[in-house]
Amino acid sequence: MLLKDFKYKGIVIALSIIVSWGGSLIFLLHYKITFTDPLIYIFVLWQMHLYTGIFITAHDSIHGVVAPHNPKLNYWIGFFSATLFAFNNYKKLSVKHHLHHKHVVSKEDPDYYEGNFLKWWLKFAIEYVTIWQILLMAVTYNILKLYFPMENLILFWEIPAILSTLQLFYFGTYLPHRGEHAQEDVHKARSQKLNHFVAFFSCYFFGYHHEHHAFPYLPWWQLAEAREREEHRIQ
Repeated sequence: MLLKDFKYKGIVIALSIIVSWGGSLIFLLHYKITFTDPLIYIFVLWQMHLYTGIFITAHDSIHGVVAPHNPKLNYWIGFFSATLFAFNNYKKLSVKHHLHHKHVVSKEDPDYYEGNFLKWWLKFAIEYVTIWQILLMAVTYNILKLYFPMENLILFWEIPAILSTLQLFYFGTYLPHRGEHAQEDVHKARSQKLNHFVAFFSCYFFGYHHEHHAFPYLPWWQLAEAREREEHRIQ
């Protein structure tokens, strides 16, 4: 059986990201920090990349494509992933994300704002971050620091989450939806240039954003193929 035809591929990929994030975090929370060590900065970026994968997994669960044959498992993987990403409320994310797809680039779109990058990002953060998230993160941090060094928690648990939020917003919301869009483009979303290496490491192929809006039933790992088909169609 080809891997692409494997029925449970979405589940395997989702769990691989979650396990990789968790295993990497456990290792890094024990890692001896020396700021002259160049690996420290590579590890921060690596953990940011895995954090982004955690959120993308929650996002794909919202679209029902992590475990399409098992809606209950799909929900719980999404719920768990959203919780790992700074205690995000999965139900709230789901409602707002479906509104984004339904009312893209309009006043009813919770992800859209007619303003510069900073104002848009602040509006985006206010739209999604809740006081409960902040409290839960604070409580978790104070519990974890009883067992792990504060520097490790900040470097490998907190900073990557913040950087990942910026990464997700910049590549998955701001670049695709900013500015004017062709009137005939009902999706009001543009895609970055065809480069799978850049697209994967920038935001798990979500820079191919027009394809995501055109085919929301595709998981992140099928967006590259969809982008190739669109490129060939245009040519």
